[in-house]
Amino acid sequence: MKLGLNGGRAVGFDEHVCIWRLIDHPHSDDLLALLSLEPDALAKCLGERSDAPRGLPFKPGSLRSFALWERHMTTAAKGMVSRFGSPLLKSVAAGYERLTGKPIAPMRPRPNYYRFPQYYMGNHRSLMEDGEELPWPSFSDVVDFELEIGLVIAKQVRDCTPSEGLSAIGGFCIVNDWSARDVQWDDTRRGTFGGVVKAKTFAGAIGAIVVTADEILPRFNQLTGKVRVNGDIWCEGNTENAQHGLGEVVSYAAMGETVYPGDLLSTGTLAGCCGLEMGRFPSRGDEVQLEIKGIGTLTNRIGN
Repeated sequence: MKLGLNGGRAVGFDEHVCIWRLIDHPHSDDLLALLSLEPDALAKCLGERSDAPRGLPFKPGSLRSFALWERHMTTAAKGMVSRFGSPLLKSVAAGYERLTGKPIAPMRPRPNYYRFPQYYMGNHRSLMEDGEELPWPSFSDVVDFELEIGLVIAKQVRDCTPSEGLSAIGGFCIVNDWSARDVQWDDTRRGTFGGVVKAKTFAGAIGAIVVTADEILPRFNQLTGKVRVNGDIWCEGNTENAQHGLGEVVSYAAMGETVYPGDLLSTGTLAGCCGLEMGRFPSRGDEVQLEIKGIGTLTNRIGN
């Protein structure tokens, strides 16, 4: 079921008549509690008609950002070199790929990428809501979008198996991992902690809708998405060929530490679904809309 909040009250989408309804439940102000209900029990809570949800559906307790699609990693690395690299670096990279048929080593994921579902800790306090304007970051000249999917944890786990990790996922939402690409390039080459510090922590966004896990998990590998800028489709992608399963994602996050209800785990960018991979970036004043079929849309305008 699609869920969200409207005026602090949970609402659910009635698929039979295609309208939003208030959730009649003792925890109707707590979407995370509702995600722990069985689908049949949740369906029985649908009450009177309501407006669509708006605002943040919940307040994430933490944000872990993964990178499940190898093609995004390699294509984005090529995009970095193409946009910011020196002529010599571009020439060396192109020549190596012509000779070997693969990118130079710095453009390929490191060995542990294939062993574990790698992630970094994002800034859960900088997540914006649908419709909110993104202030242009004062330290950057190149802002980019990233179409991702968020796993909303509904059950506390620690040192869990992948199967137990999978059962801890209560729902899914759309995530935009806003990125400052020029800063990311500089920090990747010269920073102490790599390219995921100021380039990533200034802003993110999540959609107003969370879809319960029972609707998404069986078809997670068949989801499709697209990004529109000022109404024009810039890119499209899908969730096929993820490097790691979602149960592994939660299990790795919970290795030696507790993952709590309300924690948000983002999948990383769907391959092809960021400006860096296309060599095309949004500008000040542009409206960026992300869409995942079956979940919804997430729209933000970039400020001047």
